Amino acid sequence: MTIRRTRLLAQLLGVLVAVLLLGGPGWTAAPSAPAASPPGVWVTLDGQRVIELRGAAGSQTPDGLAERISRELLALARENTFAPGQLVVEEDPPYWMVAERQADGETVPRLAVDERSAQRFGLSQRALAERYRDQLQAAIRQYRSRHSLKEWLRGTALALLVLGIYLGWVFKQRRLHKRLWRRLVTHCPPLSFGSIQLLEPAQLRPSLLLGLNLLHWSLLLLISYLLIPLLLGFFPPTQVLAAGLRSQILVALQALVAALFGVLPSLASIGLILAITALLLRASNAWFQALDQEQVRLPGFYPEWGRPTGRIAAVLIVMVGLVVAYPYIPGTGSSAFQGAGLFVGLLAALGSSAVASNVISGVMLIYTRGFREGDRVDINGVVGLVQDRALLVTRIRTPRNEVVSIPNAVVIGASIVNYSLSRRENDQPVAVSTTVTIGYDVPWRQVYALLLAAARSVNSISAEPEPYVLQTSLNDFHISYELNASVHDVQCYRQTLSSLLEAIQDQFAAAGVEILSPGYQAMRNGNRSTVPSQQS
Repeated sequence: MTIRRTRLLAQLLGVLVAVLLLGGPGWTAAPSAPAASPPGVWVTLDGQRVIELRGAAGSQTPDGLAERISRELLALARENTFAPGQLVVEEDPPYWMVAERQADGETVPRLAVDERSAQRFGLSQRALAERYRDQLQAAIRQYRSRHSLKEWLRGTALALLVLGIYLGWVFKQRRLHKRLWRRLVTHCPPLSFGSIQLLEPAQLRPSLLLGLNLLHWSLLLLISYLLIPLLLGFFPPTQVLAAGLRSQILVALQALVAALFGVLPSLASIGLILAITALLLRASNAWFQALDQEQVRLPGFYPEWGRPTGRIAAVLIVMVGLVVAYPYIPGTGSSAFQGAGLFVGLLAALGSSAVASNVISGVMLIYTRGFREGDRVDINGVVGLVQDRALLVTRIRTPRNEVVSIPNAVVIGASIVNYSLSRRENDQPVAVSTTVTIGYDVPWRQVYALLLAAARSVNSISAEPEPYVLQTSLNDFHISYELNASVHDVQCYRQTLSSLLEAIQDQFAAAGVEILSPGYQAMRNGNRSTVPSQQS
């Protein structure tokens, strides 16, 4: 039902606009003049141009002659007893006359045509006089036709018909406007670009409602303005005013059409450039996505380079497309456009230093392969998983789910510890290590056995390569032993280290061996040991 009503409204609008642009019967009531005013003056009747005078016989001036003939022509047209056929052409040397033949057969001169006026038209005196006679007769007939009762009734009927169509369209337009308003209030869609949501419905709704109001009132005012000259053109007294309004509308439409046709070649060029740019973007994205997913392999090109290189290539393609399309944009040569370009350039120059530094650092990080998204890293003391590697910042999610953003310029100058690279590139697990200090009274072989037993008891410790122990220092009161064990999953690094420390404490407590970390200074005079008691 809504679609049918919309179609009906569109049909009413089309009919109304067509009627408005075609105009009423008053538009073709009299011969129209050329668009550019030719030399000479015009004799007018009811505001319509009738004949052109480029000279005057005797001592008369063209302006005075045109004014006099216009008054006499209006009087003849209003005199119902006068017949247009009473205007005749006769010779009265050295002139040819357009005269009025009266009932008694006498003729009254109305307009004299001399040889000089005829030469300016490139005609003979008789031919020019006959043209004037025919144009005057036609003007009188048209004037009487326009001012007849039949034409007044016809104009009134057409005006009522047009008003009815207009009011029907206004009614339908208001209903459609209210329906669209309610729909936007209740079911406003978000603004999305592909899978990216640019604006939420609550943010987009005010702009859409404002645009809907502007469109509704602009269309209403435009149609109402077009309606005025049409209605005025149906009635003889206001046809001159209607012609003036209609000429203004036509001039504006001609200027609009001329401007549109003037920019069509540029718009076609811009459309072609955009289409080629879009095709290149799709081809580039598909190619680098295939590289990222290892569907296509290039020697020396690592798969993790696929996505970031695709982004850089997309930016370059868009920039090249904009540079190529820029000269075809209408108005690029205007002062306003150049001023806006200078303003944008100034803003870019003021803020480009830090941005460029971070962008270049981000590109270097990509191709130095220091880390990738999902790797466990340690950057400037921040330990966690790489959540996002953008051109400006690197985001790290810590074990406590804190997201730390580090500028790429800082990252490129820091030491990066990557816990995931060895397993991914060399198929070698990363090792977790811990140091304990044991007194000299405990044999080192027993310490080795306890530490290795603790490592083997942790499920997340890898059996290959096997755990091993190193003595790293002979201190004043104890020996430092370092246990190294590989972990299955680097994502569980902290949990594995915690489990390993728990297992070491259990093993040494069960064996009755005291861990001197941190170091203890104790008197062995009966004081209890630091070894915890066994718990069931």
